[in-house]
Amino acid sequence: MAEAIITRRGGGGGAEITFDDYTPQNTSLGYSPSSNILTRSTPTALSSGRYGLAATSVGDYALFGGGYTTSSVAVVDAYNLSLTRTTPTVLSVARYQLAATSIGDNALFGGGNVSGAVVDAYNTSLTRTTPTALSVARGRLAATSVGDYALFGGGEPTSSVVDAYNTSLTRSTPTVLSVARYQLAATSIGDNALFGGGIPLSSVVDAYNTSLTRTTPTVLSSARQFLAATSVGDYALFGGGYTTTVVAVVDAYIPKATGFYQHMPIGTKFNFGTEKTAIATENFIPTPATGWIKYKKGEI
Repeated sequence: MAEAIITRRGGGGGAEITFDDYTPQNTSLGYSPSSNILTRSTPTALSSGRYGLAATSVGDYALFGGGYTTSSVAVVDAYNLSLTRTTPTVLSVARYQLAATSIGDNALFGGGNVSGAVVDAYNTSLTRTTPTALSVARGRLAATSVGDYALFGGGEPTSSVVDAYNTSLTRSTPTVLSVARYQLAATSIGDNALFGGGIPLSSVVDAYNTSLTRTTPTVLSSARQFLAATSVGDYALFGGGYTTTVVAVVDAYIPKATGFYQHMPIGTKFNFGTEKTAIATENFIPTPATGWIKYKKGEI
């Protein structure tokens, strides 16, 4: 029947809502937090087996590009929302140990061993272009995105260079990493892109904000290389790696917010940069605070 029925019961004003195969209009579907929702499937395999490749997403596609078998590979495999695989135009240069990230309507594959300055861009239609190359050729670099920028940092030969591409794919070179290194890891959280670890053995973390200003937050708890990074919720995570032995450590970074919590009734309108409606009684106000809160009569 696809409907929601409100049924009033008794004289106390109570109500019961009964749902029957119901999805409200103009809303997106959510996912249950149940522990058994992650069902594994095995879609069509990559068009060729390889390692040392890179991956990112753009529009309705997940892309896997480059890699190595007995030689460098230029193949790109694309999977759509139905996990149907296609093979768009290959990379302009075959290479491995490259890095990938996305910005705006473009997925970028940059650097790599063999002709490691090349950057290939794929738009949401999987059309390939070749924007300005990296300022320095290198492999074993790391990539992530923040704000309006895709960043490629570090690399081998040992480099501290960071190349930034905006949504128009114009390249700039912000402040270099505080320590030159390769085989590092990168991820983003909030308004910060983080580059951590690497070779020579390093515990350094460099952070770039949406204006590409570099800061150096607290170092990793242990120096390591060959680590991995990703983000979840409010946390950027750097996990694993190698020193003289394998490492199991995970370091988590959370952005520091400055401000205060203001009590207000649910439904109250307030604006400190963006107009919002309170959905909880305690709401975070960033400082310095400039804006307004509209209380109803009798609420204060």
